[in-house]
Amino acid sequence: MNSLPDTVYFDNAATTWPKPTIVRDAVQKALTIYGANPGRSGHKMGLAASWEIYRSREAVAHFFNLNNPSNVIFVQNCTVALNIVIKGLLKNGGRVIVSDLEHNAVMRPLHALSKDSSIYEVASVSFGNTQETLNSFRECITPETKAIICLHTSNVFGIRLPIREIGMLAHEYGLKFIVDAAQSAGVFPIDMQADCIDYLCVPGHKGLYGPMGIGMLLCNCDQNLPSLIEGGTGSLSTELNQPEELPDRFESGTLNTAGIIGLAAGIEFVNRIGLKRILEQETEHMRFIYRQLKSIKGVILYTQIPDLVYTAPVLSFNIEGYNSEETALMLSEKGIAVRAGLHCSPCAHRKFKTLNTGTVRLAPSVFTTFREAQYVCKSIRNIAQISRKQI
Repeated sequence: MNSLPDTVYFDNAATTWPKPTIVRDAVQKALTIYGANPGRSGHKMGLAASWEIYRSREAVAHFFNLNNPSNVIFVQNCTVALNIVIKGLLKNGGRVIVSDLEHNAVMRPLHALSKDSSIYEVASVSFGNTQETLNSFRECITPETKAIICLHTSNVFGIRLPIREIGMLAHEYGLKFIVDAAQSAGVFPIDMQADCIDYLCVPGHKGLYGPMGIGMLLCNCDQNLPSLIEGGTGSLSTELNQPEELPDRFESGTLNTAGIIGLAAGIEFVNRIGLKRILEQETEHMRFIYRQLKSIKGVILYTQIPDLVYTAPVLSFNIEGYNSEETALMLSEKGIAVRAGLHCSPCAHRKFKTLNTGTVRLAPSVFTTFREAQYVCKSIRNIAQISRKQI
């Protein structure tokens, strides 16, 4: 039997690791062959880099069914993409609706814009009940509402929102629909046309297996948002006004060429395996872990067993007698990498009444093995037994 790796990595909701060989090779190739500044030079290396950037836009657009590759905006991360949309849409006022599971990448920009009073309504997500969730969003709509903003899946408890139905509801009332795909891109199919998504915000380094430091904003409507920053774009350089056309409007300064090319390789990797296989494999591991943890006295679970319809393959738990950080530290001493605390999502913890304790989060990837899942369960069982003895 093969030995376990030095690190049994279950922190893939923060960033996937390891990165596929195809991604590592693509980044290395970008640093050696496509080393010039794309869109800034007319020599062969500069043109080659520009072509690879455009090829990457095409790969992203095809993956998410976005009609125009030029509407793929490369940014630093998913949080920057969300800030561009939120601050652009609400620059001249208005209100939005969010779910009660949102990440701080959504809530902090909204709070910053809420000078005198909050500019958002909060819809309650009913696990496993799409109609109740839709009714909650519908009841929050007011004449001042401009958009619905929601995550696709919770980064803490794995709850999956019915984004297609929410998108249809938004368009029924003439609202923009913005989706935070931080935990779903590369795990669930996302179709910007069928899901009625106007703006899709995506990290490159999680389920798409790209390097850190690259994210995307995908624009699927004609509304021209104001730019978040202005600067050199390599186009219309005699004009002091920021270009109107996409992607230049939001891509001031030098692009992260190696990150973008690595991201395109990550998408190729996901396509080769297939979303269905990735989701089924990761869910199978989490269902096994859930059943094992449920049988351990002293382990606290907060959701139902993961499935293929209503949840993502993410699981939060605690062990009686320990706070979440203590449990994570003991697991780290056993070579297991997890994340503990509030996971930048106090809304989700407030909903599940874990705001004071936080949780320990397990999140697999396509590289996770069944033997690693067994080892995690065995380690948690040992920690729980020690806790009971101390109590």
